[in-house]
This record gives sequence, C-alpha cells and structure tokens, in this order.
Amino acid sequence: MKGLQRRQYSDQEVAEAVRLAKEIGCSQAARRLGISKKSVDNWLRGRSRQSALSAEPASTSPRPETSSPARPAPHDSTSSETKRKAARRYTPSQRAEILEYASKHGISATSRKFGVSRWSVRDWKRKVERAAQGKGSSPTSGADPKTIEEQRDREILSMWRVHPGLGPSQIRNQLRRKGVKVSVHTVRRVMEDEGYRPPKVKREPHDQFYEAIRPNHIWHLDFLHRHINRASTFTLILLDDHSRFVVGHGVDDAERADMVLRTFEEAVQRHGRPEMVLHDKGSAFWSWRGISRFTRLLTELGVDQIAAEHKEWNGKLEVFNANLSKELFDAQRFYDLSEMRRRLATHLHWYNHQRTSHALGGLLVPADRYYGRGEEVLSMIEAGAGGRDVHAVDLRDRALTLFEVVSRGGSAEIRLMGRTLFSVPE
Repeated sequence: MKGLQRRQYSDQEVAEAVRLAKEIGCSQAARRLGISKKSVDNWLRGRSRQSALSAEPASTSPRPETSSPARPAPHDSTSSETKRKAARRYTPSQRAEILEYASKHGISATSRKFGVSRWSVRDWKRKVERAAQGKGSSPTSGADPKTIEEQRDREILSMWRVHPGLGPSQIRNQLRRKGVKVSVHTVRRVMEDEGYRPPKVKREPHDQFYEAIRPNHIWHLDFLHRHINRASTFTLILLDDHSRFVVGHGVDDAERADMVLRTFEEAVQRHGRPEMVLHDKGSAFWSWRGISRFTRLLTELGVDQIAAEHKEWNGKLEVFNANLSKELFDAQRFYDLSEMRRRLATHLHWYNHQRTSHALGGLLVPADRYYGRGEEVLSMIEAGAGGRDVHAVDLRDRALTLFEVVSRGGSAEIRLMGRTLFSVPE
C-alpha cells in the first residue's frame, strides 16, 4: 500500500489560515478550516511558508507544484529558518507596561504589539496575582538589570582597589564568600577595563602533592627577604600545612636563631605543639657541624625535624611568600620598619580569617579549616549567608585545651587558656 499523498495548500488558504489564527487562535482556526494545528502554527510563526510572513493578500498567480510546505534539509544548519532565536529579557518596568496593556486590550493583542509570547504574559499575570496574596515575588518589581550590573561592577572594583594584589579568580572567590555570585570571565573583563593586565607566569609541571591530615601535624618555616627603604629585612613565617594558617611570624634584619626560637615558642604557646616541622637548611634552623639551638629546642619538645632536600618539599610556603610579596610588599610602600611590622600583622590576620584559598576549595579561609568549621561555613555560604555571617559559627561544642602544665626555664608553669596562672620553681 502506497503512503498517503501530502495535501497541497494554495497561498490563499495559507493566508486565510494565518489571518484566522491571529483572531481566534491556532486550535480554533485549524478546526474550522480542517487543517492540522501544527501546520497552522508553523505558518503563523513563519517557519514553513514565506507567504505567511507577508501581511498583503497572497498572489493569484498559478502556484508551482513544488511550492508545498516543506521543511529545510536537516544538514542545512546555516538556514535562517533553522536558527534558534535567543530568548529576550524584559526589565520589571517593561513587564509592568506589557501587563497594563494586556488588561485593556487582551493577551493576543499584547503579544502582537510587543512581540512577547502569550504564555509569558499569562505567567507574569499569575505571578503578580500570587505576589498580591503574599505567595512570592512580583515580576514587575526589582532593580533594572543595568542597575544590577553597575552594582556588580562596583563590588568588583571596590574589592580590587582594597586588595590590588589579588587576581580575577581570587576576587571572584572573595565576592562569592560575601554572597555575590559572578564569573571569573566577568571579573577579568571589568578589571581589564580599569587597567588590569594579567602577569606572565612561568609554570613548571609538578604532579606530586602531599598534605597533612590534621592541624598542627606539620609546620613549615622559611624566611622572606625584602628591602624596606634600603634596610634589609627577613620575615619568618610559620605555616600550618593542613590549613595554610599562619601560626606565627617574626621580623629581623638577619636570619638569626634567636628570632627563630622566640617566634616558634610564642606560636607553640598560642596554638600548641606541632608533631613535626619542615624547613630548608638555613643557618638559623640547621647546623652542618654539631647540633643547632633550634634542633635542641625541638628535641626538648619532642617535635620531629625535617630538612628539605628539594625546594618542592617546602612548596606551600614558597607559594605563600610569593603571594605575600605580590599582595603586600609590592602593593604598598612603607616609610619605616615599624610601619612594615604593623601592616604585616594586619595583612596576616586578614589572610588567616578573610582571604579565601584556592588550595582549600576557593571558598574557605585558613581559619575555617584550622578551627574545624569548614563544613559549617560551606553550608552557610550555599544557604545564601555572606559577609560576617560566615564568621558567626558557634565554637562552644569544640574541644579546647583549657589547662596546661609546661616547663619553661627549669620551672613548671600552670596556664589557663594560654595565660600563665603561676610558676612552680624547682
């Protein structure tokens, strides 16, 4: 049995179907003329017949046999008929104007005048009615998209001006933690419009990685050498491997063992004793002949000492020092050493408690992981809490060391929450 032949329609029939569909709708027009609803809908949208797009009466000239409605070939992806139109976005004020016109002239007339689908008009109307009952937001209220974009750009530039050493991805993470969602591409575009130029970085392949399993498992120690107004300074950084939390720091004019001992003991008193330390073979840490003073201190405290054989072993602290140079020393000018010490302390506090880290997933700060509140902070960020709310995590259920008995200078000290209550001499 041969297949059914496709019915042929004249231009007059197509024009009449389009005219009737505009008046009473596709379903009623198709039912009245005995034509499939799909065909009428295609003609109304101009998908199949060019004559359906014309408002003039169809020509009475004889129609060639090949003028029947036919879809373009599937492989013709460049045809204008097969291109999908991008959805148009309407501002709240435009939606209000459309709904006001629809209330006076009807939905079909509104759709023809403004070029918006009847489904969208009905959907906006339902949402407005639900908003009047207090069951949702109204599509006719809210800020204009241009105003929102301007506010977004101000947030980006404000964060960048306060911290000019941060790159686009870091700015994006800082804003995300505050509750502002924006892409890295948008941040980079806004920053480049204001003069930002990405630095050229030489990256070397490195496929080996390790990380401590808990806080105070491994501490990294290293010096950062900088010149402040012709004065040579050496900044000692103590970094926790698990959380990237700076547990201590010190500044001196040379790599001296006295400053290392003093800084390390202060960090132990405040944050507890680490299980092991990792450093290079600098003279302040390591002695090639005999035993260094720092080694004696670690032996007394029962801390394992690891001297890095390759620079990659201490890579986390090397990256931190590079970021510290870019974000602090290269971005600010210091008048004297005392000002440098104050700003360094402020920057390190901001780093611990407010600067997001890519190594921690992009949204957490070192303090979140060091104090064990990472999951709670992430859940609050995903729930929409931003800014200072993520720091208001309750710490009352966490185990804290209240009392300590330590030996210092041959005398036993009893401490409460890090403060010495009294000493017991030998």
